Amino acid sequence: MATYQTYTSIGNREDLSDVIYNISPTETPFMSSIGKTKATATYHEWQTDSLAAAASNAVVEGAAASDITVSPTTRVGNRTQISEKTIKISGTMEAINKAGRKSEKAYQLAKVSAELKRDMEKALLSNTAAAAGNATTARTLGGLQTWLNSNYVGGTNGTAGSLGTTARVSGTDAAFTETMLKTAVKSAYTNGGTPTILMTTPTQKVNVSAFTGVAAQRFMAPSNKPTTIIGAADVYLSDFGTLSVVPNRFMTADSGDSGEQAFVLDPEYAAVAYLRPFQTNELAKSGDADVTQLLVEYTLEVKNQAAHAIIADLAE
Repeated sequence: MATYQTYTSIGNREDLSDVIYNISPTETPFMSSIGKTKATATYHEWQTDSLAAAASNAVVEGAAASDITVSPTTRVGNRTQISEKTIKISGTMEAINKAGRKSEKAYQLAKVSAELKRDMEKALLSNTAAAAGNATTARTLGGLQTWLNSNYVGGTNGTAGSLGTTARVSGTDAAFTETMLKTAVKSAYTNGGTPTILMTTPTQKVNVSAFTGVAAQRFMAPSNKPTTIIGAADVYLSDFGTLSVVPNRFMTADSGDSGEQAFVLDPEYAAVAYLRPFQTNELAKSGDADVTQLLVEYTLEVKNQAAHAIIADLAE
């Protein structure tokens, strides 16, 4: 007698897990590190200032007072950028029994919310200059790379960005060295910054772990875990303070070549300014579907670019 097997039977129920596995990264280290503030116009402005250089200052007893030339503040600004994601879910799709989620609309909104934050992180760290836009061209904010001018370490023939309106020009790529990092940190400190974060691409995070200054500690295990091997540098102790070494998946290579960057950051002097915080808009129905838009309008406020530093044109 032939054995009745599953291969020929009809009506076997499917075995579909009620869990959806998604490993796409959602961390936004730069946005999470800096502050938040409010914008009230599509061109968000603020002022920066600096003290006169320290100088010899001694006067003769009884001398008449002499005035100095007072310098004004510097007025700078950045354009707001609109980012959005719109989903369209049919009535049937929302009604049917689904594995892993009860509401397709709620699931997709949660998904695009994470995607939108990733897009923002990329824009904030970019080398895209601010642009006013017009009726057919979107406004763009000036990314971090277009601001950092005072404390710049780059490859041969490379130039720094300026005030958010001039993009950085890529130079010849070179391997990331500890000397480059020391130069950048010293420059930021000399100009008044107190950087606490070294933000790098994943590749450059590995390179930092190999720096001579941390090599002596890389294989020191915690006393309660004698078999643990520490192969990474999460903290770098510079001559001017401690830096947390933070990898960022959304720091991209230079446009047109493979060069990468590292940022030395003082989080107190940067913020995301929101003209319109995250909002959900139910758009007009045009049939048997719900159309929902998730939107945000924001810009990067670099409170004083001299507080930060950039090390550009780093070879992968």
